[in-house]
Amino acid sequence: MNADFIEALNQLEKERGISSTVLLEAIEAALISAYKRNFNSAQNVRVELHRATGQIKVFARKSVVEAPTDHRLEIGIDAAVEIDPKLQLGDVVEQEVTPREFGRIAAQTAKQVVTQRIREAERGIIYSAYADLEEDIISGIIARQDPRYFYVDLDRTEGLLPITDIIPHEQLQLGDRIKAYITKVEKTSKGPSIILSRNHAGLLRRLLEMEVPEIYDGVVEVKSVAREAGSRSKVAVFSKNADVDAVGSCVGPKGMRIQTISAELKGEKIDVIDWSNDPALYVASSLAPAKVVDVEIMENEKMARVIVPDSQLSLAIGKEGQNARLAAKLTGWKIDIKSETQMGRSTPAFADLDASMLFQD
Repeated sequence: MNADFIEALNQLEKERGISSTVLLEAIEAALISAYKRNFNSAQNVRVELHRATGQIKVFARKSVVEAPTDHRLEIGIDAAVEIDPKLQLGDVVEQEVTPREFGRIAAQTAKQVVTQRIREAERGIIYSAYADLEEDIISGIIARQDPRYFYVDLDRTEGLLPITDIIPHEQLQLGDRIKAYITKVEKTSKGPSIILSRNHAGLLRRLLEMEVPEIYDGVVEVKSVAREAGSRSKVAVFSKNADVDAVGSCVGPKGMRIQTISAELKGEKIDVIDWSNDPALYVASSLAPAKVVDVEIMENEKMARVIVPDSQLSLAIGKEGQNARLAAKLTGWKIDIKSETQMGRSTPAFADLDASMLFQD
């Protein structure tokens, strides 16, 4: 190695941000192992790489003792004072033992160390970039697939989209461009692991922020999201400005905004409702499109008993209980739905309650 090598390290520091000092220290440590491995040495050695010229020297380090028992690690006091009269028992003396053919081995070792450190630095840069995007949305192209994952090309690296995290019945093909939610970014020995999801409620929240300027600007706030991916979702929104209609902002002119989001989610139906700090009003709104006659709040049980017209009972519950289930998840309240006829009966409360009518997040 020579001065050109040192200059190359300095240039690498400027371009990649990898400290040349750290690289040189790593090369010296690797050269010690290379020396011992290639020259069958058990000596205690130090490698010195000159910071300006790139010249490499290997020094054997020996302790000064009265009578050495291992000449690879110790040197007698008489021999030590011949090297330096100031040496005393217990001191360490260094003797250069640089092999003539060590330059070639050193060059190979240095190349391996630099390559490895560049790779590690790039992985660190990529990790930092994507760690800041955790719980955010990202766009990528389906590059390949195995039984567990879709591998999504994110330009600088690949993201992992588990098969279990796609939208049900979604048919993804190689080359498809998709939007996904970053659920986790982890460091691994092979680089950053970026886990994606298409069925996470966070994806819907982020799509709303992207599509609705009022949410992005902070005028309208998404208070809660309940999602059954690929089928139906409910979103509760609140306007901080009395002159701005929160629901209307999300739906958009002629429903264009919500339709765009629905299309991205493969036709998922999205109910947007007004959030309220009044639990009765909030629960009633959450059961839309069903009409509600009355809501009785039971604070201690965190339960709301909802009365609906007989004709609205099936709609309020929804297919396989989905509407009521999503409403409960959205509001955080257990919801007991009864028709007006059921409430007119003399039987005790909950006595004839269908199990599918009581839901909890």
